[in-house]
Amino acid sequence: MKRIGVVTSGGDAPGMNAAIRSVVRCAIYSGLEVKGIMRGYEGLINNDVIDMNARSVSNILSRGGTILKTARSQEFMTKEGRKKAFETVKKNGLGGLIIIGGGGSFKGAHVFWKEFKVSNIGIPATIDNDISGSDYTLGAHTAVNTALDAIDKIRDTVTSMERIYVVEVMGRDDPFIAIRVGLAGGAEDVIFPYPESRNFSRNSSGSRRTSGEENFIRDTKYDIDTMCKDIIEGTKKGKLSWIIVVAEGITNAHDVADKIKEKTKLSVRPVVLGHIQRGGSPEAFDRTLASRLGCDAVEALLNGHSDAMVGIVADELKITRYETACRKDQKKILLDEKLYKITKILAT
Repeated sequence: MKRIGVVTSGGDAPGMNAAIRSVVRCAIYSGLEVKGIMRGYEGLINNDVIDMNARSVSNILSRGGTILKTARSQEFMTKEGRKKAFETVKKNGLGGLIIIGGGGSFKGAHVFWKEFKVSNIGIPATIDNDISGSDYTLGAHTAVNTALDAIDKIRDTVTSMERIYVVEVMGRDDPFIAIRVGLAGGAEDVIFPYPESRNFSRNSSGSRRTSGEENFIRDTKYDIDTMCKDIIEGTKKGKLSWIIVVAEGITNAHDVADKIKEKTKLSVRPVVLGHIQRGGSPEAFDRTLASRLGCDAVEALLNGHSDAMVGIVADELKITRYETACRKDQKKILLDEKLYKITKILAT
């Protein structure tokens, strides 16, 4: 192997640039040439490829986003699109690819490997932290801190105006951000999606619960009546302000705010944090993780690994096949349950 390509795919995440920097410089250190593929799999299809050297990645460690740009490619989902991408790999003499992205990117990489045997290693980068085989993914810590900073500022207004604020955070299918900003921000409640893969039983009231555990977690049919009852009782006891965190994957802040206002007759305001959670300078944790995984990915590729991603579990390198990486991590689900339980206890 003499030359490799590096690509960032899917949604951007803080730390992607740090990972690009690590891949490029570690590859050069190992005697490899490096090509950068612009705009994700679209660039691979369209031969949008640039030369990269150690100076190409100067001063990007602290920058959010990705200097290689990113995109979601519909064409790569077709056999014809992947064939074009394979032609780009051959034309540029790429012995392997390092793909920085999330679950969708890894699923595409897995199919690409099965069809054309293009060696590739993934680096997990998604603010949702919804990849198995690594305790954390690039960008997740920074996204939580960005959302937490916003909620801390919102609480000043909540307290001053004596209102209820419903704050919507990102997290399409995973509660990582919502649960952590809820706990760290002192929220009174968190509404978030349950992974459908969980094995639930029904309690006497018909709501879902895990066998042998208290029903602290609401599923996608969250109990708005119980929430409003708690708010009314809390108000009678002198509680004058509330923050409720909502994960975008289950509902939206406006809908929840309207329902609470209708049922409690109290002043409620919705806030949608949106894509500010994707941007900004990566935290030290994400820079360190990106730097480690960039070098680990290069080494894994040189050692003959493929169709897999590098991750860190219990502070040790772990190489996980894409098929496993894209499944729900039961340990993460149980941790989310525990953190939510603590949030509810501390909100009383």
